[in-house]
Amino acid sequence: MATLPQLTLDFNRQIKLSNDGGSLSSDTGEFIFREFDEKIGFSKTLAGHLNLKDSRTYFIHSNENLLRQKIYQMIAGYSEDDAADQLTKDPVFTQIIGTPALASQPSLSRFFKRFDQTSIQQLEQANQDLLDKVHKFRDSKALIFDLDSTHSDTYGHQESAAYNAHYGTIGFHPLVAFDGVTGDFLKAKLRPGNVYTSNGAIEFIQPLIEHYNEKFPETSLFVRGDSGFAVPALYDLCEKESVYYVIRLKSNAQLQQIAEEYHPSTMPSNVTETEYCFEETIYQAKSWSKPRKVIIQSVRQAGELFFIHSFFVTNLEIAFSPKDIVRAYQKRGTMENYIKEVKNGFRFDQMNSHSFQVNEAKMMLSLLAYNLTNWLRTLSFPAEQKNMQIETIRTRLIKVASKVVKSGRSLFFKLSSSFVYQKFFWKVLSRIQNLQIE
Repeated sequence: MATLPQLTLDFNRQIKLSNDGGSLSSDTGEFIFREFDEKIGFSKTLAGHLNLKDSRTYFIHSNENLLRQKIYQMIAGYSEDDAADQLTKDPVFTQIIGTPALASQPSLSRFFKRFDQTSIQQLEQANQDLLDKVHKFRDSKALIFDLDSTHSDTYGHQESAAYNAHYGTIGFHPLVAFDGVTGDFLKAKLRPGNVYTSNGAIEFIQPLIEHYNEKFPETSLFVRGDSGFAVPALYDLCEKESVYYVIRLKSNAQLQQIAEEYHPSTMPSNVTETEYCFEETIYQAKSWSKPRKVIIQSVRQAGELFFIHSFFVTNLEIAFSPKDIVRAYQKRGTMENYIKEVKNGFRFDQMNSHSFQVNEAKMMLSLLAYNLTNWLRTLSFPAEQKNMQIETIRTRLIKVASKVVKSGRSLFFKLSSSFVYQKFFWKVLSRIQNLQIE
């Protein structure tokens, strides 16, 4: 379809629209991210770790620039590779990448095919180095490993895609870990769609635990997980590494009997109020090597006769009441928001390649784009905006119109005078430039 050179609007025939405005950009706020990138050494760290097996004898776009281009496209909301064809001469993007023109869609597609398991591990190590730098800067006293799995739908014949009975659809079943305190994306592992939730969980979390115990021994570590992660090997690992944990247990006849002894089903004294009861007991399942503390939450909804019981295994000490332990577990709900944002905002679940390896590489870039955004907002946004989601960040910070004026050796990007959120824009930029991080 040919692009119309000009279109007249029916409601006002004097207004004409066209795409020939010249050296303009609608994504000036990407400079904010690039300034923060430089401050924390984001692109430099990625380039220092990534070493692709590149058989090209001649090229215009380096692997480092292709990596940066793809991450910045994701941040701006252009997750599809073919968006690059329209952005090729965008004055903001070309300055951010440092090239006269962006790489095309075919170049980006070929870039992903150069990834193998080694290069994916290199990106994981780069992410860990950046996490360590930010963790040290924050001087964090605690780190919560929130474990979960999620689902990525597939369409077609993607390698290792399979039916997952829990989600009732075909796709992949990635394993993820976030920091429940900061929202940092600690790690991700792409898995076939038909594996159980806890499959590979120990191999996934053990390197993280060992790393933080060695690198930051003064930081208190805490693991939270739902009943899909209720496996004795995880409890044993946490106890061996002196890591606190609260894991929800699946109910069984023995646990139900214990709970009903504490709170039998009797007529409530006040049918208009919901009752909450918290108890603790010592319990040992057949597969456990020893007895452990189990917290019982019993809830009777208003107007109901029976209690509904929930069970949590933990090694938290006596200083924490049963109610405190349950409340600590329930804060894990924030992780659902992190997963939702990385999916909806950074297309973490966009698995459109036939190759499993390519899909895992794309997943890692989504993780990195999310983390750069999360570090920017948690370290440089004013307190009242630190929980801002990526869609709002795009509206208020990234999607800023500007025109380029060249004067001597300088490039002036002149932002729209009617930009509504300019006060927020300049405040964030100032806070980034005043940031002292090593």
